[in-house]
Amino acid sequence: MSTIPIRRGVQDLFYRYKMERIQTKVEGKGNGIKTVVVNLTSVAESLARPEDYIMKYFQLEVGATAKHDKDDRWKINGSHDAAKLQELLYDFIDKFVLCKKCQNPETDVSIKKDSILLDCKACGQRTQVDLRLKLSGYILKGQSKKGKSDKADRKAARKAKQNGTAKDGSGSGDDDDDDDDNNDSGDNANENGEGKEGEDAELAALQAEAARLNVSEPAEVTWASDKTGVSKSVQLGEWIEEQGDAQGSIDKVESDSIRSKVEELEIGNETETPTVLAQAIFDENIVAQIPKRAELLKQLLGDDEDLQMALLGGTERQFKVLRKKNKELLKIVGRVLQLYYEHDIVSEEVLIEWADDGPSRKYADLKTSEAVHKGAEKFLELLKEADEEDSDEESD
Repeated sequence: MSTIPIRRGVQDLFYRYKMERIQTKVEGKGNGIKTVVVNLTSVAESLARPEDYIMKYFQLEVGATAKHDKDDRWKINGSHDAAKLQELLYDFIDKFVLCKKCQNPETDVSIKKDSILLDCKACGQRTQVDLRLKLSGYILKGQSKKGKSDKADRKAARKAKQNGTAKDGSGSGDDDDDDDDNNDSGDNANENGEGKEGEDAELAALQAEAARLNVSEPAEVTWASDKTGVSKSVQLGEWIEEQGDAQGSIDKVESDSIRSKVEELEIGNETETPTVLAQAIFDENIVAQIPKRAELLKQLLGDDEDLQMALLGGTERQFKVLRKKNKELLKIVGRVLQLYYEHDIVSEEVLIEWADDGPSRKYADLKTSEAVHKGAEKFLELLKEADEEDSDEESD
């Protein structure tokens, strides 16, 4: 395969830094169409950068989900021209590969005190990458997770801790029984693992809190309309609602159709999108709905912590509506967050950050936010304990 200069615009025939030109293959049709980047591994090796840096950059720029499939191929949702991706690759090279002083691509990436530095082996200069770039956040977040235990082990530790607590109470300890967890009448499994007396006390406290929240506010869904006018994300929420009405239930609206609508509106990278989705695709049956929408949310949110945090914000806003329908629904907040975690929709780090930030007026009124955080306390305590135990084991 012929090669081209790594640096854009170089005409020197003897320029020695070269790479393969981006090669793509479009597969599928309709809502399932995807673009495979055939030679990503070769290109990444030429640039001495991880493959996921390049694909994440593409994802952020084209507004479509990119992922690594089971056949070791990288692909992006939708049909994307190779020439367009090549230009985006050059943009990536300008920002994350070339030395800012000598324009040589012989650079190594290093992270120092929340800065991304390019160490040039050609001229010895150390230059800083612009932290305002979207990919910069992704790189820093990825670096901060290095050295931690495997996520499956962390989940197992947390779950073991939770099940151990449940043995002392009246709970069944079965975290996979969505039907019981979605039974709001309260005579079955106690998700917090407490005895009946403790459960009644907690429920009474939550009911008192919910009663205190009954102020004169509209009960209908207010899409994430903190902005003036009708944003594209609001259009998405209205479209899902219309489709649900036409088909008799929001559960009948296909996830592929929702994903395609997101791509059509080009709002995959906007934080307002997951905030709207939390309100549009979930109702009082949210516990049963999360597993069915998990793949959709994982594809749309990926590892972007800002998008994951926005989903939690939308969930707060949705509980503002749900508690008006049934005050006892505040009881399932912990289970909702647990499902987000177990289905890899929201990371442990984001959940803990959300808990540490505490209640706020960003997504709902302060009293609603306080009630939602209160409902999540038990699960988040267990999550933090498991995280601390993992950290202690790593330091030993």
